[in-house]
Amino acid sequence: MNGTPTSAAAQTPSIYNIANALTVLRIAFVPVFGWLLLIDGGESTGTRLVAWAVFVVAMATDRIDGNLARSRGLITDFGKIADPIADKALTGMAFVGLSIIGALPWWVTIMVLVREWGITVMRFAVLRYGVMPASRGGKLKTVLQAVALGMYLFPIEALLPDWTMWIAYLTMAAAVVVTMVTAVDYIGQAVRMVRGSRSARRSADQVPGEPR
Repeated sequence: MNGTPTSAAAQTPSIYNIANALTVLRIAFVPVFGWLLLIDGGESTGTRLVAWAVFVVAMATDRIDGNLARSRGLITDFGKIADPIADKALTGMAFVGLSIIGALPWWVTIMVLVREWGITVMRFAVLRYGVMPASRGGKLKTVLQAVALGMYLFPIEALLPDWTMWIAYLTMAAAVVVTMVTAVDYIGQAVRMVRGSRSARRSADQVPGEPR
């Protein structure tokens, strides 16, 4: 009948949309980026520049696909799961690759990766109690990591003055600090969410039933 509201199924966007396509493209960039970074042990200025360019383009798709999904109503369950996985796969490859070529200490990479994947698993684990949104600190962490990794990937030693490397060191230090601080914040959020949900459930169980 004309004038009837559309069904929920009709309003649900297809997973085959431009936002999800960009997310999948970002995942596809990961092995290409890793291969370019590791060529000649990272010593080739040319391939390091290409690896840096691929990383920058891939990170740019993160902002673009998010804006498209929100502005065009293309948010899907696939996108909610695939988008953070794509981000962490790309940045994880950058951290691991930089440690393999000796540009970044392994302890930094291990700390960051344990935090990133640990918090991701925790957020999925508490989904039954509610969705834990990204905090401002989490968004700042993502930006700092992207900038710091971009600076480390760029062949500064070959193309820029030596003192510019100190900017990269300081940016990476800030990224690591914010990464760990936000981990504590997310854990606190999860604990409060679980306690609040259980408390509300106990309160509901204690309410006497209505007379029949």
